[in-house]
Amino acid sequence: MQKPGKKYLSYTLATSMLTVMIFAIVTACSDKQAKAKPNIVTKPAPQAGVVAKIGDELITEEQLIGDDKMDFFELKKREYDLKMDRVNRLMTEKLLGAEAKKAGMSLDDYIEKKVVKGEIKISDAEMKKFIADKKIPDSQINDQIKERIKSYMQNEKRQNLIQAEITRLTKSKPVEVYFERPKMDVKVELADHTPTLGKKGAKVTIVEFSDFQCPFCARGAETIHQIAKKYGNKVVIGFRHFPLPMHKEAGPASEASMCVNEQSTDKFWKYHDKIFANQQSLDDASLEKFAKEVGANVEKFKECYSSKKYAKAVRDDMEYGEKVGVRSTPTFFVNGQIVNGAVPIEQFSEMIDEELAAN
Repeated sequence: MQKPGKKYLSYTLATSMLTVMIFAIVTACSDKQAKAKPNIVTKPAPQAGVVAKIGDELITEEQLIGDDKMDFFELKKREYDLKMDRVNRLMTEKLLGAEAKKAGMSLDDYIEKKVVKGEIKISDAEMKKFIADKKIPDSQINDQIKERIKSYMQNEKRQNLIQAEITRLTKSKPVEVYFERPKMDVKVELADHTPTLGKKGAKVTIVEFSDFQCPFCARGAETIHQIAKKYGNKVVIGFRHFPLPMHKEAGPASEASMCVNEQSTDKFWKYHDKIFANQQSLDDASLEKFAKEVGANVEKFKECYSSKKYAKAVRDDMEYGEKVGVRSTPTFFVNGQIVNGAVPIEQFSEMIDEELAAN
């Protein structure tokens, strides 16, 4: 009689061997299947814009990309950003390196002594302004956070000083770049219900898809006002709604804003600012209070809001946003060119200036 332990061991061993045999058979079959590949050859394109030929049909790049325009654009933009990052590093190495060599110094010494010029100090006023601008809650501020903020601000100042020196050095002899920023031109329209800022028919149209509970959208809203102030009637800005599923109060806030817009577009933008400044208080009572504070007729607002008059308009904005490639908020389209995220006004200005010069 075999001992129980040996019997159990024998059963386990047999099971393991069976598993290995099955795995070997499946793997062998998979290897054979993997080796069966379509006959693909790489050749020069027979004409511009063609990327493949399947059977007798020529496939254009547009056909290849299909509905995945955003994925391809993001890849190209990532490549562009990496290249520009390398260009900026090389400018520091080459241009400041040449100045350092003239001064008989190492690059690091030259930057610290001639460009940065010693320790970078951050005043209490600058610290307070940074905290206020970034809307960091007082409850999160402690000595460790302050030290991190100080280090961040010092590094930012340091980079700005280096950038200013490179700007000076390239003023008379610009750096030439032989690759272009990728563009994704999408025809994006303003709906009849879209609140606008600026003059309709302007040379540049910016369509924003935003969420009233999104903190990055609040920063984007500030940039939009900066653009409106800088460019005036040269630009028209349209606000389209894209409340995200995880932001339960964003949809109702969008509907409420449209009820205010029904009374006055000027009041809409005031209401827009009021909501973004109070993102933690978007319950029904607060939305009504904000409407009163911007000068809207409260009774008309309540009637409009309770009837969910603009629920469909908000849904239409979301469906349209998804159709044109919106995946996150805020997303902007500058004459059809996509801008993702709360980027600084300088990035918008570069695109707007190009569009104004071209039109």
